[in-house]
Amino acid sequence: MDKRLKLVRKKLGLTQQEMADRLHIKRNTFANYELGRNAPIDAVVTLICKEFGINEVWLRTGEGGEDSMFTKVDEDDRYSINLGKLSATDNETAQRMVNAIAESSPEELKIIEAFMKKCLGL
Repeated sequence: MDKRLKLVRKKLGLTQQEMADRLHIKRNTFANYELGRNAPIDAVVTLICKEFGINEVWLRTGEGGEDSMFTKVDEDDRYSINLGKLSATDNETAQRMVNAIAESSPEELKIIEAFMKKCLGL
């Protein structure tokens, strides 16, 4: 699992400190997981998978290869998950953006959609 943990961190573009912060553990604890000195307990494995959208079977076993690293989520579930995250945020900018989109007319939504596609390179 140590090599897969390091691969996850690199794919996400995070440092060991950033990864540890998101998991609420110490950097050296995470470093020891990556080095294979210690194995994370089940609760930490579950947290890693939930926090970063990692396929738990792949993380534990490597089954399916690197293509199986991330959990596949259908669009309805993705929408629900993201809506839940947004409803729990205290980020005022995100709240204002969601409210602005929800309260827009169909014509305004077309303008917002075009703007977002341009920003995201879609």
